[in-house]
Amino acid sequence: MGEPVIRMTQPDNPPGDAEMETWMGPKAHRYWKLVMQLIGQCYPNVFTPEWLFGGKKHGWALRNKKGRSFCTLIPEKNRFQVLIVFGAEERAKVEAMKNRLSTNTQRKYDDATTYHDGKWLLLAVDTDGDVADVMQLLAVKRNPKREK
Repeated sequence: MGEPVIRMTQPDNPPGDAEMETWMGPKAHRYWKLVMQLIGQCYPNVFTPEWLFGGKKHGWALRNKKGRSFCTLIPEKNRFQVLIVFGAEERAKVEAMKNRLSTNTQRKYDDATTYHDGKWLLLAVDTDGDVADVMQLLAVKRNPKREK
């Protein structure tokens, strides 16, 4: 299946932009920046991203939340993933719009484990289609601001 996924696990400080680009590679880093930019545009002044350190096993992750969890971006070696947790009402909304998502994202959603606190979807983002799917899924969690 290729090289093992390795997370950024140095506990001293959250990774900086240059360190993340080196770790994730330029393509993944470009998608990381795009997703963060789109979140900022669609949800202006809503989230203050917060770095969390999950220990040697999970490493660093960048969480976006306001009151409740919105999404978490996880830098990994040569890629990054987005974690979105859907509660019961959100899952019903995803089911209603799921056919608009890519086949890969639909499969990942169907295969995601449902815990007591929701369905945990972990998606690798490495295409424009993945970015579009992530933004559609985030819109289920919180309506984006519309341009006036």
